[in-house]
Amino acid sequence: QVQLVESGGGLVQPGGSLRLSCAASGSIFSVVAMGWYRQAPAKQRQLVARVSSGSRKNYADSVKGRFTISRDNNKNTVYLQMNSLKPEDTAVYYCNAEITSSAAEYYATNYWGKGTLVTVSS
Repeated sequence: QVQLVESGGGLVQPGGSLRLSCAASGSIFSVVAMGWYRQAPAKQRQLVARVSSGSRKNYADSVKGRFTISRDNNKNTVYLQMNSLKPEDTAVYYCNAEITSSAAEYYATNYWGKGTLVTVSS
């Protein structure tokens, strides 16, 4: 099994910054991709940012230029640096990872963290 543990959420004022971290552990052969999604109240979960094993990154339009995703392959950890935060960034942020647990697996399994709350408010 694989576990994803997130940290770094909290309350921040508009214009402020936060850094989220997510570490994957357990039965890991390869990490295909890692990313962050968010879900605001009464809204669907949406992609925020994703980074592949080849370091290709993609971002939601709403966070481009403000958020930066990075990855430490040695630690199986993904980070999300969030700058210039806005009230509309308020949401539960979920870590996501596509992982294979053995060389025999052709398709990666999708794993989710439990989520960390980010609140942007004055």
